[in-house]
Amino acid sequence: MTIPIIALDFSSADEMKSFLKPFQGVDPYVKVGMELYYKEGPQIVRWLTENGYQVFLDLKLHDIPNTVKQGIKNIASLGVSIMNVHASGGSEMMKYALEGLKEGEVGGKQPLLIGVTQLTSTSDQMLKNELLIDVPLIDSVLHYAKLTKDSGLNGVVCSVHEAKKIKETVGKDFLTVTPGIRLPGDAIGDQARVATPTIAKQNGCDFIVVGRSITKSNDPVATYKNIIKELED
Repeated sequence: MTIPIIALDFSSADEMKSFLKPFQGVDPYVKVGMELYYKEGPQIVRWLTENGYQVFLDLKLHDIPNTVKQGIKNIASLGVSIMNVHASGGSEMMKYALEGLKEGEVGGKQPLLIGVTQLTSTSDQMLKNELLIDVPLIDSVLHYAKLTKDSGLNGVVCSVHEAKKIKETVGKDFLTVTPGIRLPGDAIGDQARVATPTIAKQNGCDFIVVGRSITKSNDPVATYKNIIKELED
């Protein structure tokens, strides 16, 4: 089943809590990214986990191996369900991250650790002209997915358009977490590789990250429930 994650891209804890208030009893999976975490710090994650939310902490760690290990060790103690690193940091960095995860886990439940392949804002043109990676984007994504799997991680962040190929190449049990989800008629915004929830389901995505389509909706709870229904049909 494809599971939706609501991206809590808010500037403060007050905004976030106001948004989540109508969701009481629904308890959706949520994502905390840089905007909210850098403003409110670890306490916002603790508030969410203590209130029953499963949290994807989306900080995309990327540094020398030992620094990433210590960072992962600390955030693993917050009780999150998913966290991530940039696969471009290399296999040694990802293996160190996994060590930190094991050392920092709490309650006997180890969070999922996934690697970011290429951001959904990245296009083939950007990959070649700005990042100087002279291979098709899909080849780069598949390479990072294989590297992530070989490093012992649980899955990757990718766009919907690469998820099916990743599972065919790396294995159907390798998780794909896909941002860039838009409902029909929504603006694309700063994303380059987007898709609807239905297309994500058809491509076998395990998790979809939905932000503005829910948070900017006139009725966020109804929109979220409609997405759930769309994924279950």
